[in-house]
Amino acid sequence: MSFPAPVFVAGTGRSGTSRIADIIGEHPLIHRIPMETRFLVDPGGLRDLADALTVRYDPEVGEDALRRLSEFLTVRVPGRRDDRGRTVPELVGGQRYRDAVHRLWPRLVADTYDEPAPATGFGDADRPAGPFAPSSRRRVVPRYFADRRELLGILRALVDTLFGGAAADAGKPTWCEKTPFNLLAMDFLWELVPGATIVHITRHPVAVLASHLAQPWAPPTVDGALAYLVPIYRRWFAWRDTVDLTGRRYVEVKAEDLAADWPGQRRALFARLGVDDVATPSAFEAHRLAGRAHQFDDRTRGFVDEALGEIVPAMGYA
Repeated sequence: MSFPAPVFVAGTGRSGTSRIADIIGEHPLIHRIPMETRFLVDPGGLRDLADALTVRYDPEVGEDALRRLSEFLTVRVPGRRDDRGRTVPELVGGQRYRDAVHRLWPRLVADTYDEPAPATGFGDADRPAGPFAPSSRRRVVPRYFADRRELLGILRALVDTLFGGAAADAGKPTWCEKTPFNLLAMDFLWELVPGATIVHITRHPVAVLASHLAQPWAPPTVDGALAYLVPIYRRWFAWRDTVDLTGRRYVEVKAEDLAADWPGQRRALFARLGVDDVATPSAFEAHRLAGRAHQFDDRTRGFVDEALGEIVPAMGYA
């Protein structure tokens, strides 16, 4: 009970992932990484690198994956701020973040060399285009990991340093990280952190669709939002139907159930995470979930119900 497993929160987006991650992070034993870190499962992150240096290896694929990860960790992650103006390095410890990233590269790179750079602009093969054209470019020979477990151990050390260090700074033994599309990367997350628990929170697909329409990052039309969401559900079903989740550290909860009996459902959730129940400042409330119930007129709702017809019962809703 004193050492709960790390937690990943997953969902379709707009299903309650932020709320449940906040609640889990309000437990005295679990620290929530306060923003989506993204570099685990997003394109160019650790998941892509793991394949590029193992099952998809060739020198070009590996170098491209390392280049993208370098840009991710040194430009994109430090440059993205949450609604309070904070970055991931600031939230996990700036010096800790820089040191961990610098330690990573020698473990992933076999060699580096300078390749003559082709001329650009009006230059040609024997002369540069202008006084500022580079004469060479730095190339990297990526390591090939015949044993994928060795590479996963290196990547796990990065996560342990960053997330575990942030949890220790908060006086807690473990951490919770939330990125909605953890939903479609569960196999990799269990490879990366074998003992982790994945909490998948669901919400009625019609409400999820309605909420997406209000987001600046999602398609603004019903047709567009359906085109965005339906493949997410189908991809989830395709994977879910091939695995036995009863044998995994997997917790699936409905936002509606949490709101209908918050104290009881909270107690059950914490029990499945291996920690004692505690009252948390945040909660699930029925009135907050009901706000999308009447967003569509009858004609649009009929169209949406037809489009989501197979998805609603597959997600356990009527």
